[in-house]
Amino acid sequence: MKYTYSKEKIHTFGGINFADKILKDSSIYESIDGHLGPRDVRATFGYGDLFRSYLMLALCGGDCAEDIADHLGGELSQLDGFKVPSPDTLLRMQKQLATEKRAVASKGGTVNELCDNERMNGLLVGLLLRTGQLSPGGKGHVLDFDNQFMPNNKHDSKKGYKKADGYFPGIASIDNHPVYIEGRNGNSNVKFRQAETLERAYALLRRNGIKVAHSRMDCGSFTEEVLGAVEANSDYFYIRAQRCAALYETVSGIGDWEEVEIGHRVYGVASIEYAPFGGKRAYRYVVSREKRDDGQGDLFTGDSFTYRAIITNNPDMDDLEVVRFYNARGNSERLFDEMNNDFLWKRMPFSFLQQNTVFLIMTAICRNLYHHILSLAAEKLDFVKTSFRLKRFIYRFVALPVKWIRRGRQKVLKLYTDRPYHLLLE
Repeated sequence: MKYTYSKEKIHTFGGINFADKILKDSSIYESIDGHLGPRDVRATFGYGDLFRSYLMLALCGGDCAEDIADHLGGELSQLDGFKVPSPDTLLRMQKQLATEKRAVASKGGTVNELCDNERMNGLLVGLLLRTGQLSPGGKGHVLDFDNQFMPNNKHDSKKGYKKADGYFPGIASIDNHPVYIEGRNGNSNVKFRQAETLERAYALLRRNGIKVAHSRMDCGSFTEEVLGAVEANSDYFYIRAQRCAALYETVSGIGDWEEVEIGHRVYGVASIEYAPFGGKRAYRYVVSREKRDDGQGDLFTGDSFTYRAIITNNPDMDDLEVVRFYNARGNSERLFDEMNNDFLWKRMPFSFLQQNTVFLIMTAICRNLYHHILSLAAEKLDFVKTSFRLKRFIYRFVALPVKWIRRGRQKVLKLYTDRPYHLLLE
């Protein structure tokens, strides 16, 4: 094997120049600085530089702020007009954006720590509007809400229902884009003051002109308070109902089941009217049942079916439409997978909940901006698809050898490829 060396300064991840230009042309970094405000007059870097650094770091496959100093500083330095901050500067800026967490005791005496960062969540929604990923008016959007347990050994993390220490943030999303994130400690029951969390999320969307037409949630949201909050802030709701003896006594009386196929499995579906929480007002319950493979009898009904129920106030969808529409909220699970594995949620850098809440929202913003870049690139480049996860996008788009050269008193980006990246500039 023969070899030779070259001292040409060629960058490996040249695709970030095009991703960065898409955001600069949309004035994204200026919008971030405008929303979060200026830093100290002596500060060299603004908050736009913070988000720019983390997004481009992720687009180069970085895992943490220290990668800028250890591995990727040279790659980020190729961006036109960008001075690369140090890891300490990036971490310090996030601490400056933190708001105090609140300690609230439950009726049972459990101390729950909550952190709702209004300024950061406002930026989260504001940038979705600026990029056109979220639009005001119209018939309304579909909002999904869920909590995700995030095991960790931070200084203030508490033991949760999975018998491990961690955090348990609440995340609201629209069209699979995070729109509201509230930090919660691991010991906070999913139902604890969830109605107040949702009220804050709905209020934020309402202030930005975003109408919610449908709200979907799992059984962790099945409380009387949440039902009232959701019904007051969206046209229709769909919440997985919890099992109880009184409900299943009514279910066992259903005689007419419609047989349908969902995901290559056969189910029976039916609707009943039932008043939850011992109240007088009845709601529509769409009940589905599936034959158990083991033939074991159900605790409540005594037969060998698995029953699930969705409470809704939608009178127009038929039973199968309600079940399929509710099941579509599974996209939120894929969102958590993407945030954990592509956008650093597994690598929270701080020891305290209030600072890590900033990190969760900041990286969610980076994720939304990535999908904006991905969508625009897929419109013009046939080798990019909107379905790409970050790793594939890096391989197909970002991994591009480039070199900045001087030609006719101008800086020119020389691309070592025959792929038509120039279409992004037209």
